[in-house]
Amino acid sequence: MAKKTVQATIRQQKYKTEIQAKNHILIADEPIEVAGQDFGFTPTELLEASLASCTAMTIRMYADRKGWDLTEAKINVSFKRNISTHLVTFKKDIELFGNLNDKQRLRLKEIGTKCPIEKILKGQVDVESRLF
Repeated sequence: MAKKTVQATIRQQKYKTEIQAKNHILIADEPIEVAGQDFGFTPTELLEASLASCTAMTIRMYADRKGWDLTEAKINVSFKRNISTHLVTFKKDIELFGNLNDKQRLRLKEIGTKCPIEKILKGQVDVESRLF
């Protein structure tokens, strides 16, 4: 069995899924319109949240290391999927606040593309499933 890093458990309550990583728990669900109960993020929102939070953290780490006056970063992520071509396009809108010049702002935008989740999404990805 693979090393457990994230575990998702669904029981009899339609679509409500408990996700656990270490000692952290969150709920995923589907919207009411598709027979869910809207108790938590949809799986799509979790994917978008992974990219948004990773980008924000990467920008924060870099700004802190450089001693730049970044007071806040807001990352909005959405994606579109072309069913016929299988192309997925993520869009990231980045808002940076603080006393930053244009060169610093552009550098932080560039650094945001180097977050680990974006590297995973841009790389070749395989998923291996095993049944136990």
